[in-house]
Amino acid sequence: MQLIFNQSLKPYNTFGFDIYARSFAMAYTEQDILDSVDASHELNLPLKVLGGGSNLLIRKDMEALILKMEIDGITSSELPSGDVLVRAGGGCDWEKLINYAADKKLWGIENLTMIPGKVGSAPIQNIGAYGVEIKDVFHSLRAFDLQTGRFNEMTAGECRFGYRDSLFKHEGRERYIITEVTIRLTKRPSPSIRYEQVEGTLKRKGIQSPNPIDIVQVIREIRRSKLPEIHEVGSAGSFFKNPVLYGAEAKRFTVENPQAPVYLINDVMSKVAAGWLIEQCGWKGFKRGEAGVWPLQALVLVNYGKATGDEIIALADEIITSVHKKFGVTLEPEVNFW
Repeated sequence: MQLIFNQSLKPYNTFGFDIYARSFAMAYTEQDILDSVDASHELNLPLKVLGGGSNLLIRKDMEALILKMEIDGITSSELPSGDVLVRAGGGCDWEKLINYAADKKLWGIENLTMIPGKVGSAPIQNIGAYGVEIKDVFHSLRAFDLQTGRFNEMTAGECRFGYRDSLFKHEGRERYIITEVTIRLTKRPSPSIRYEQVEGTLKRKGIQSPNPIDIVQVIREIRRSKLPEIHEVGSAGSFFKNPVLYGAEAKRFTVENPQAPVYLINDVMSKVAAGWLIEQCGWKGFKRGEAGVWPLQALVLVNYGKATGDEIIALADEIITSVHKKFGVTLEPEVNFW
């Protein structure tokens, strides 16, 4: 493991903030993680783990040892049931895993294409899109526990998944370094295409019996039509979670706003499209200085060049206030703040 001092993190966060880390290292193996823990103690610096930097807002220079996860590799093994366990390193690009599964005609994660980041970040956020979440296919993960100094295997139950939520965002926050994730995919056709955009695009293309590659290509087309290229315009993708409403609250909202996109999660929970709420408040395409709201998708806050993290946060706070005033619904950021 090689330590670098005063490293710019601009290439390592998709907002493109030119923030510096006191110390920086890459982890290509589990031994690199152990070495980085020792180094953080020797330098008397906290250890913070960085994945793809795609769900992160950094506000100031980091007095820390930043460990960039690069543990790569994908392997798979077939079960007697015909399902397939696919293991990927925590530093593997998520889109690389999407391509691997699609090429092998394995079903389960095709709806999750074009979510930027690393495999190790997927269970932390319980990433989801178009009716699918990582918890739906999750089998287990391997992680280093900074409290005990040991590597552990963790099941879905231990990860405590919720909507865009998990153990790793609460008492497990900054305690575990995820080195490998195993998901359970299937060879049996099981497309999830109930979202109108997905189903409509498949029909327009004349695809009646889609395979995983078809779904991946369709969702990429949809997402490219409304999201900025993260290597060209700084963003963290969806900045806010879709707010979840319960029981009477959900009923009240739908009666008062019959045109709102509301999606049933289960018998007592529904989620509202945060982008729609923001757009109804007039924020879509808004720009102040170098900070703004993407003109094609109000859910995305962007750095047009030299915006600071504090400027993005100030804009987010204004949006939260206006949405609550108009709809009585509270938006929560999906991105992590450093």
